[in-house]
Amino acid sequence: MIEVFKTNITEESTAKGLLQQLMQHLPESIINFDLEDCDNILRIENCKVESHKVVQLVTQHGFYCEVLE
Repeated sequence: MIEVFKTNITEESTAKGLLQQLMQHLPESIINFDLEDCDNILRIENCKVESHKVVQLVTQHGFYCEVLE
């Protein structure tokens, strides 16, 4: 399953730091950011991704995050 999130992350260095945090919580996942997209996409590929936990983790770091439908 692939889950896509809209964020307000615009800096590559911020995305890399958050990527490390996400990989600790979702080690079996393929995670990437597309900061070129107007929605600053966070994409997570994992059969067991829990969207609310991803949103919670990103917002705990001070950023906006919502599931993109």
